[in-house]
Amino acid sequence: MTYRTFGKLLVILSWALLANPVHADPPTLSLDWPPKLELDHTLVQTSLYTRHFAPDPEHNNHQELIGLEFHTPDDWLAGGAHFQNSFSQETFYLYIGRQFPLWHFAHDTTLRAKLTAGVLHGYRGEYRDKIPFNHLETAPAALPSIGIRWKRVEGDLIVFGAAGLMITAGLRF
Repeated sequence: MTYRTFGKLLVILSWALLANPVHADPPTLSLDWPPKLELDHTLVQTSLYTRHFAPDPEHNNHQELIGLEFHTPDDWLAGGAHFQNSFSQETFYLYIGRQFPLWHFAHDTTLRAKLTAGVLHGYRGEYRDKIPFNHLETAPAALPSIGIRWKRVEGDLIVFGAAGLMITAGLRF
């Protein structure tokens, strides 16, 4: 899939979702601190598609990601993911974050943004310097994403720095 085709698909999807949304309750964002330490739902997810902005023959675009997130009722989350990094090395990302509801299209469909931050471990050897601040093969990381939830199914478009993007999908429990 080319960038042009991908861009067209994003425009069509955006138009379709925004053309005639069904307005339910407006999204709410709780600013209460500290967050409630109670479980609202769990998200299990996997990667569907990865694209590097500057492709290199060494790049792996099949991350085989498996992730688990625990969400609180006030939109905080904590999670972890296991995947093959861009150089086919076993990698882990442990993080905390927050999701921000943007738009409710219907009772069971929501557009939201998410920001996670944590530690990334797994870039080793000759690839150690491919990510910044990778001391002891562990580096800080922050990942923004935009996603949609429909009933129990969620999908995200995650941007990983200037390196690329990934599309994930998962189920809520």
